[in-house]
Amino acid sequence: MLRSLIRRLFKLLLLLAAGSALLVLALRWVPPPFTAMMVERKIESWIGGEPIDLQRDWRPWKELPDALKMAVIAAEDQKFADHWGFDVAAIRAAFAHNERGGSLRGASTLSQQVAKNLFLWSDRSWLRKGLEVWFTGLIELFWPKQRILEVYLNSVEWGTGVFGAEAAARHHFDVGAPYLSTRQASQLAAVLPNPREWSAGRPSSYVQQRAAWIRRQMQQLGGSHYLARLQSGRTSGQ
Repeated sequence: MLRSLIRRLFKLLLLLAAGSALLVLALRWVPPPFTAMMVERKIESWIGGEPIDLQRDWRPWKELPDALKMAVIAAEDQKFADHWGFDVAAIRAAFAHNERGGSLRGASTLSQQVAKNLFLWSDRSWLRKGLEVWFTGLIELFWPKQRILEVYLNSVEWGTGVFGAEAAARHHFDVGAPYLSTRQASQLAAVLPNPREWSAGRPSSYVQQRAAWIRRQMQQLGGSHYLARLQSGRTSGQ
């Protein structure tokens, strides 16, 4: 009976692995209709008794401004073009920092954030971390870097119930995503560590300083030349 149970469990795990792989592969071309984070926010609103209106409108890669693409890379993952989904050096530095105590520091790449936002729930359990590694590996295997960034920009939370670049641009600046200026794009990227508390449209002095740093980093990374590497697939990580 034990061998039979183990065999059935193994088959179930294989089916789940195959199903998740097929799902990730399909989403290489199909825009995700919603994300796990959106579901989580909706459930939170039901439990808390505070209705929430989720805002999200998909914008394809060509309609997303280069300034926003580069601002997010500069702010969140400057090695995005060069890694396989995990920034090992950043993980080691974060681990060492957290071991010394004080505020926790993360080291999630854009690929990891896509995996978490799209498929998983918010907590720091080992199970969730393990699934994040699995989905990040699938995303890096099946999607080009351009697609990863496209899904990220259309899925990340930029305020309570505000998901994706189009909703963020309209919520914070009353313009469509294609019309964001470089300054506006940098302010959106600047609030990503804490988008439910910080405002891109009404930035604090700290957010303004961080946005200015992001703009300098965008120039140092090469701007359009960096994005050309993503579009052509000329990355050392793939």
